[in-house]
Amino acid sequence: MKQVLIIILLFIFGAFVTDSFGQGVKNSRHNLSTSGPGNLKSMDDSRICVFCHTTHTANPKAPMWNRKQSGATYILYNSSTLNANPGQPDGTSILCLSCHDGTVAMGNTLKNPKSMSFARSMTKRGNLGTDLSDDHPISFVFDPALSVEDGELKDPGSLDPHILDKNNKLQCISCHDPHKDIQGNFLNRSNEFSDLCFSCHDKKYWGESTHSNSTATWNGNFPKPWSHLENPYNTVGQNGCANCHDVHNAQGKERLLKRSAEEDNCLDCHNGNVAEKNLQVEFLKPYKHDVYMYTGIHDPVESDINKSKHVECVDCHNPHAMDNSTAEAPLVKGVNRYVKGINDTGLEIFPVTNEYEICFRCHGDNPVTTAYTSRYLGTANTRTDFLTSNVSYHPVVDVGRNGNPRALIQPYNASSRIYCSSCHASDGKNSPAGPHGSIYPRILKANYNMERTPQLGKSWPSLIQSNFELCFECHDLNSVTTIHQEISDGHFMETIGCNSCHDPHGFEGGNMTENAYGINFDQSVIQPNPVNGKLIDLDQRKCFMTCHDPGGVINYTHKAEGDDY
Repeated sequence: MKQVLIIILLFIFGAFVTDSFGQGVKNSRHNLSTSGPGNLKSMDDSRICVFCHTTHTANPKAPMWNRKQSGATYILYNSSTLNANPGQPDGTSILCLSCHDGTVAMGNTLKNPKSMSFARSMTKRGNLGTDLSDDHPISFVFDPALSVEDGELKDPGSLDPHILDKNNKLQCISCHDPHKDIQGNFLNRSNEFSDLCFSCHDKKYWGESTHSNSTATWNGNFPKPWSHLENPYNTVGQNGCANCHDVHNAQGKERLLKRSAEEDNCLDCHNGNVAEKNLQVEFLKPYKHDVYMYTGIHDPVESDINKSKHVECVDCHNPHAMDNSTAEAPLVKGVNRYVKGINDTGLEIFPVTNEYEICFRCHGDNPVTTAYTSRYLGTANTRTDFLTSNVSYHPVVDVGRNGNPRALIQPYNASSRIYCSSCHASDGKNSPAGPHGSIYPRILKANYNMERTPQLGKSWPSLIQSNFELCFECHDLNSVTTIHQEISDGHFMETIGCNSCHDPHGFEGGNMTENAYGINFDQSVIQPNPVNGKLIDLDQRKCFMTCHDPGGVINYTHKAEGDDY
């Protein structure tokens, strides 16, 4: 009987040693014998299977396991988005860890524990240690309830039979076949285009996303975007999830990201070495969304109400869903597809419909930037600046209040809508779209002189365009000049500029006589007339304001014709 059992086991192990493709254990790194092809191998034992299996032992653990276990307590993977409940490694995973946690010597087997010697130790990639918080979770039950709760996992009933063990748990062998290395890293199937990942995962919109379909390749310049991969493919689309994620020894533990700094996972490609546009250079400009300033603060499940101040690429972009589709204001474009936001009423929404809803996450009820200009009306809440009940606002949330605008250029008219990014964007004609970085304050895409008293002098009609280039992308220069000359001959323009009189967003309060056309004066520059307390009367085209420099020295007082004060 014993001889029959040995014959059966030899037959089984023989099948593991070599298969029809010649890619069994014998030709893989799991051949730890003296004939093994890898760098890690025995110096004195020519047997192949004995490093893991034995036919005789007093207390074998299936499948006839020949290795000791460390008995370590492992630190488990955890994150705010983990819906599974992993326990201490068990099943086949604990067998794999008898080598791959690095606590038990490679030659320390149950049978002949001192007969094997190794010249090298396992590489860092193979040595997972006892801290598994940077590795894909294992030893958890993958049941239908988990699939429903997560929302982006496949139903376990649709998985290939080999993926879950007899207890419906996901284990190391769900991804790896220790006896075959046909696909590299002993993977059960190819991970080109993330086929292996999508054995279980079902990311929304991934199939039509830019990253899924990208044919972009690395140009060879440092840094290499796929340095964390042993055998990367040539294109972004082929590498799929692995462009950013590392299932073992991930530096960004919670999301299994290859880099601990969130932005580095994006900028490995978006630095001009893979992606067409160089975003990294935009973040070096003096005014930017400073993604480098924050690390480890962003959380996918965070609330946008009273959130901790931070900005990361993924606050505005969903790398799993973004695409190249276009849209018209205010609808969100494909590059910002499927992200969170705050709508115009102050409610959290997911996903956003309009671009401004993304901006209101940080520049609305919980503003993270201070106002540059101290104005008479409004608050620091940019969301309420654009309320359609306001006297005046730029047409971001809805069309403007002025039904017959005098100074717009084509194609803009009274029915036009614009994006926040129509003004706030990277400067330069060839720069990437969006508010990444700019040489101009407030991440404006063109010059908008924010000096309180720019002092253009009597040449203001010829200098106003270069000083307020941003405004004249939509507004006609000649019409604007004429309108300002109709009020006190426009001599106030010799000292002050657009920003001193006009609030570029909008504001709550005021009335049409004094505050139409976005007029909301800078308090540090313009004061009410000391006699009648007035600033301006748009109906009569008269201004009454007192202007002075920031130091408080009065330059002049405007007196409207016919007034006797």
